[in-house]
Amino acid sequence: MAARPTTSRRDSRSSGGLLLPITLAIFVVISALAVVQVKNEHRRLTVKAEALRVDNERLDLEWAQLQLEEATLAQAARVEPIARAQFGLVEPSAWQTIQAVQGAAGVSPPSAASAEPKR
Repeated sequence: MAARPTTSRRDSRSSGGLLLPITLAIFVVISALAVVQVKNEHRRLTVKAEALRVDNERLDLEWAQLQLEEATLAQAARVEPIARAQFGLVEPSAWQTIQAVQGAAGVSPPSAASAEPKR
């Protein structure tokens, strides 16, 4: 009987046996790095979302204040005195008032020229 070369089998077993743990260790390291990256991204996005939420609340408050300011500035009790003082606006007299009438089809309401005072 010929002697078998046992060293070659051992070599193949030891190199094959070492390849799997090294590959698994590499995958573990890659997986750990991926976990760290994902956690860092999550923290960054959480901080950004919180900043956006604070911005949203600030803008909502500013919008409500602007609506209140607009309503206050548009009140007739405030606009009328300003219009009289700055632009010299006055109430029209009775002879300057034109009353629009809804006429039949084809008949238009009286124009401003026909509303001149009668003497």
